[in-house]
Parts: sequence; C-alpha cells; structure tokens
Amino acid sequence: MKICTFEADGMRKVGVLAADGRILDVEAATRGTAPGEMVAFLRAGDVARCAVESALKGGGASGSTYGLSEVRLLAPLPRPNSMRDCLAFEEHLKNSMPGREIPQEWYEIPCYYKGNPDTVQGTGADVEWPSYTNMLDYEREFAAVIGREGRDIARDDAWGFIAGYTIFNDVSARDIQMKEMSLQLGPAKGKDMDGGNILGPYVVTADEWDPRDGHTMLARVNGEEWSRGTTSAMYHDFGAIVSYISMGETLHIGDVIGSGTVGTGCGLELRKFPKPGDVIELEIEGIGVLRNRFVKPGNRQ
Repeated sequence: MKICTFEADGMRKVGVLAADGRILDVEAATRGTAPGEMVAFLRAGDVARCAVESALKGGGASGSTYGLSEVRLLAPLPRPNSMRDCLAFEEHLKNSMPGREIPQEWYEIPCYYKGNPDTVQGTGADVEWPSYTNMLDYEREFAAVIGREGRDIARDDAWGFIAGYTIFNDVSARDIQMKEMSLQLGPAKGKDMDGGNILGPYVVTADEWDPRDGHTMLARVNGEEWSRGTTSAMYHDFGAIVSYISMGETLHIGDVIGSGTVGTGCGLELRKFPKPGDVIELEIEGIGVLRNRFVKPGNRQ
C-alpha cells in the first residue's frame, strides 16, 4: 500500500494510491474509520488499514478519489514525531573520506544524528538555497517510518516495528557541515535549513517493500543520471538500527529514521555539486520519484 499526505480542496488529507492511479481520501472513503492525519493513521494500525482495503475493493466512496493532477503531494509525514539519520552505507563513508581509514567503531554500532522535524517538505517543493553556504548538496537516502511504540527491541523483532519506507533527500550545506563536524559536534546548520529534510512521495508499507530485496536507487540532476545504487548495500540494516536506537529509549509512532546516503549518492562523493536552478530527482524502485529544485531567494518561478 502506498500512503501519502496531500492537499486538495484547501485541506490536508491522508490518501492511498489506488490501482487506477487515483488518490483515495481515506477519511472520506471510510467515513472516519481511517484518520486523515498520518501519525493518527499509523496509530490506528490494522483497523485503519482494513477499512481502507475494504474501500479500495469497493471502488471508493463517491467523491472520495482524486486524480494526481488535482492534488498537491506533501511530505507523507509533514511533521514527523522525530527525525534521526544514520550512516549505514560503507561505500558512502569511504568515498566521503578518501585516504582515511574508517574507524573500527563504525562497524560496531549504527551511528546517527538527530534532525529537525520542523524542516520537512515534500516532492515538488523548491529548496531555498541558504545564504550561509556556497556548497549545497543532495543525499540519496530512504527512511523507515516507525509504526509501533517500543523500547529495548530485539534485532530480530525490530522489523515488525516499521510501518513502511519513503524516499529521503537529506539536503546538506557541505562547507558548513565540515566546519561543524571538525569540532566533534553537529551537523547542525549543515543540515537543518528550512525545507532541507525532504520526504516522499509515498510511504510504502513494509509488507510490500523490503530494503533487503535490493531496490535500485537513482539520482538525476536536470534529467541526467549522476549515480545509482541499491538499498541492500547497507552494512547496518534496519533491524540493527531500530534495535540500537531503542536501547533504553522509547521509539514512538511517526518517528522517521534515515538510512544514510547510498554509495555515490551525493555530489560530495562525485566531486561535483548542484547549482542554483538545478532540479534534483531521487528515484527508488517501488516507492517513486522525489523531485525538487534548488533555488536562490528571489529566483522562484
């Protein structure tokens, strides 16, 4: 099931992509059994999902579906409960620090930092180039969305706490990021600019999409393919990641956990960077395409 948050008729709604390519308004189609807000929808669990599946089989209630051209897709979770981002791909780390050895500790624990959940936006939105950076970059990632509350979760059980997955573009101001991280802290302003945590276009439920199956990950800039990779190349998988994060700390429904960047999945690794006006498309097989444009203030079209 592909779940989204969209805007139509001046309202924010939760939708599911139907087989005919239309978006089902879940709250309208289920007469309120499935909530119209994403975290509440996830919290409703099987009750909401069964109601939606019944509505889909029945073709949807009258007036409860929209064509994609009639809606604006937002981030599936416009305001996640929390955001964490990992560093789980070995190739990315090697490419990002040429000539240096990876610390042994990286192989022992799935390290992560915490992001700002108030800086999230979705596909189609412009990314405003912050005034304090000359080196804005994209990062081709995907993210797990937590669908069950849990603490001290065993690694083998951890997969069952993931509701689904979405594409994640972790926009980064590289020059500022490097300064911050040289001080043994951060990243902070290197990551958390308004609109710089991009999610979408859908959350694909975990029963239909598994990163261990090796889904292709593509990055295009202005239509030109810059790189590709695969979801299965993670050194630390999401079973290990969810288990580690939950040690002594409760995970909540609506938490978002990024995979980190796949190998060659950013300009830093390729030694070339997007420019103002460039359109970045991140595509992951089975989820969709996340499309955004980098713009300088005052240059919006």
